[in-house]
Amino acid sequence: MPTPAVLSTPLDPAAARADVWDQTHGAVVSFEGVVRNHDHDRSVTELAYSAHPDADAVMAQVVSEIEDEFGVRAQAWHRVGDLRVGDLALVAACASAHRAEAFAACGELVERIKHRVPVWKRQVFADGSHEWVGLGDC
Repeated sequence: MPTPAVLSTPLDPAAARADVWDQTHGAVVSFEGVVRNHDHDRSVTELAYSAHPDADAVMAQVVSEIEDEFGVRAQAWHRVGDLRVGDLALVAACASAHRAEAFAACGELVERIKHRVPVWKRQVFADGSHEWVGLGDC
């Protein structure tokens, strides 16, 4: 998984960390977004992610911006399709010579992905109702 992307296959956080690290980097910070069993105090029984066809390009742009602005090496992948509780929905990693830059970059990378990459979540609740998350931004 060499490029930032939206994928229908399981995500590998170790691969993201390995992709960003080299011998000049003394810090690697990673993030794993995990599917949880609730949202807003409601039990979630099913969850599926969908993406716009341009999602890969937007993801690549966001990763490139983070690398340029923070002087780090960055990687990120978002999952689409049906996911279960405990599955990884988002993996991000940033490496730099020092930890402060890696922490700041990884946090900002995740925020930008959540706000800009056109990925939407459909969650079904225990009572049978459902909602789409992220469609309001379109």
